Amino acid sequence: MTAPLVDTPAELLAQLRRVRADTGAEGETALAELGLRPLTGGMHNDLYLWTSSAGDDVVIKLYVKTDRNRVEREWAALTLLAPHGLTTVPAPLWLDHTPAEPAIGMSRLHGQPLLEATDKMAALRALAHTTARLQTVRLTGLLATLPRIDTGEHYMIRLTQTWPQMLASQADDSLAPAMRKLLTTWQRSGDADLVTTPTTPVLSRGDANLLNWMITDTGAGCVDFEYAGYSTVPFDAADLIEHISGRAVPDHIWAQVLPDLGITDANRRQFAANQRTCALRWLAVLWKQRDHRRADFDTQHARVEMLHSNDNPYT
Repeated sequence: MTAPLVDTPAELLAQLRRVRADTGAEGETALAELGLRPLTGGMHNDLYLWTSSAGDDVVIKLYVKTDRNRVEREWAALTLLAPHGLTTVPAPLWLDHTPAEPAIGMSRLHGQPLLEATDKMAALRALAHTTARLQTVRLTGLLATLPRIDTGEHYMIRLTQTWPQMLASQADDSLAPAMRKLLTTWQRSGDADLVTTPTTPVLSRGDANLLNWMITDTGAGCVDFEYAGYSTVPFDAADLIEHISGRAVPDHIWAQVLPDLGITDANRRQFAANQRTCALRWLAVLWKQRDHRRADFDTQHARVEMLHSNDNPYT
């Protein structure tokens, strides 16, 4: 099965680019006249729902941010997956490479947000099944040469350079000594060596946010591949669990789905090192926001300490 590529609706996109800057009532009216409905969840980029002349629902993703090869990564991922007939990822329809605001058209997935699923265990096992299916696809072309965005090595730059410098400049903060202690524990643990240990590369979406997952009629569906590239099974499992959105899922459930996420006796030490690294990186991120996200910061602080303790449910 190949991607059902269709002609790019060039005139529609040209009109969309002209009217999208108007966020008032006139802009909404103009979008409606074009048959476009804004969608949420695009984060840095804009999403619109459009019904094609054939009657199919099409999601148009207009890229406001094009740094780090976002457009190329997403198109490469969708076209790489298309021949495999997965119903849990969007099918690519067309690519419009207009320099200022490029766009991709893709099929629409229908489903319930994964985090709203009543049976969290079943939902996460479905997510793990889809993830494993993606990881079996052979890496070729662009994605065989580009690591996913936000790798373990990238996280370690924050932990070895950015955050220590920040803590040094804020030495009078009452929390700084505790943060430096956690950094020292991580530095002495040997986790960095395990994070950078070479292992088999696999296809990765590069985005661990659970808000981009839904439960569909055929399993767990996922959208947003603009961070895609190659990664490793242990890192992606750790990054998924430690993403801030993952706190909506109890640890005892996450721990039970580790085998479904590809964690085995052979790679468990690598997973644990990646998990502690990902958790500490989130603490570093929240350090900058601790004044207005104090509850999140305190929760993450406790979590990092838990992962280094005998109470760690993942060991």
